[in-house]
Amino acid sequence: MSQQELKRDLANRHVQLIAIGGTIGTGLFLGSGKAIQLAGPSVIFAYLIVGIALFFMMRALGELLLSKEGYESFTDIAEDYLGPRAAFITGWTYWFCWIMTAMADVIAVGVYVQYWFDIPQWVPAIVCLLLLLGLNLLTVKLFGELEFWFALIKVITILALIVIGVVLLVIGYQTDAGTVSINNLWDHGGLFPNGMTGFLLSFQMVVFAFVGVELVGVAAAETSDPRKNIPSAINKIPLRILFFYVGALIVLLCINPWTQLNATESPFVKTFSLIGIPLAAGIINFVVLTSAASACNSGLFSTSRILFTLSKSEQAPRSFKKLTKNSVPGNALWVSAVVVSVGALLSKLLPEQAFGIVTTISAICFIWVWSVILISHIKYRKTRSDLHKKSAFKAPFAPFINYVVLALFGIILIVLLVAEATRPALLLTPIWFILLFFLYAFKKPMLK
Repeated sequence: MSQQELKRDLANRHVQLIAIGGTIGTGLFLGSGKAIQLAGPSVIFAYLIVGIALFFMMRALGELLLSKEGYESFTDIAEDYLGPRAAFITGWTYWFCWIMTAMADVIAVGVYVQYWFDIPQWVPAIVCLLLLLGLNLLTVKLFGELEFWFALIKVITILALIVIGVVLLVIGYQTDAGTVSINNLWDHGGLFPNGMTGFLLSFQMVVFAFVGVELVGVAAAETSDPRKNIPSAINKIPLRILFFYVGALIVLLCINPWTQLNATESPFVKTFSLIGIPLAAGIINFVVLTSAASACNSGLFSTSRILFTLSKSEQAPRSFKKLTKNSVPGNALWVSAVVVSVGALLSKLLPEQAFGIVTTISAICFIWVWSVILISHIKYRKTRSDLHKKSAFKAPFAPFINYVVLALFGIILIVLLVAEATRPALLLTPIWFILLFFLYAFKKPMLK
């Protein structure tokens, strides 16, 4: 069979919006409520710390991706620098991360549609999944278009919040919660009202909020000009973090004292309701719906590309590397969609705390993937100094900053172990890695 290659049909605007979509999601629109409840205003620093750490991780990924022609994702990088076992475990773990995230988000779609229509939540969930599957099977350009418009809705919503919030700050607007003022950041127990404990406990949801930031790396094989588009997208991450996370949260907390917010509702819905925008709840429900659909769309895209890459490197069944006439990995897309749909149908039988367990496991697995990228970059610097010297996109402060970020990840894992709410998920996660080690030893029969 002749070698089939993915099509480079993603333009610069697609890559830029995929990068934005990867840094704005359900974790911000919904999860920030829980994070604020735990940490108070200090959650701003948590988002800033994790965001900066992930920028340095992305710079390492960018240098690695551009160091060699033919890299299609970070699993190729892991195989080159850490060996086939690491590539196998990382690739399947990344697939697992996005499958779990997509399961949660496709169910969320069903819940959000129930806001308007009294129908079983599995109906819109499956309809959304089939629609996204059909569009992804057509061309990669359609994936880019979907993410472009999904991300645009998120951007407009946050931009509107920030602009309105600044105006309200200037005029000292009165809401039911009091005066809109920057003093609300510290007038209700200070910046760290729950101490360092609350601050550290917020990191689980903060990490989950950034899930998908590395998606631009998965899209590398299908961008028309990776040497231009990937550095451009990565270098804009700090500004996006400052604007979409730090800026939005500062405005939220100036309008709403943190004591007025809770984990069970979106702080965005609460804010738009307070400032008197008609149909605020419906507007934000629509935004959150598109955000969940966007996450599911990203999940289908990334899981299918990971299966394709694993198959090409003989780490997954050969059928997954078969492309359709539109240069899309059809078999891989179908398998991922089926697994997500089974999870969606079964997840309604789980108790409400299951979502928290799923997001925690997802965050832990993403920490593994991000750590592999950083460790691969350290190995690259040591063993391929010739490539590093020629690089036009060198990662700053490496390898020192790699070790700093890895240490931060270690601290976050310790916090997850200590915290009662996240400890079960952390203790369950090693089962997945043990399973992968076992499968790797017997993977040859699986590949036939």
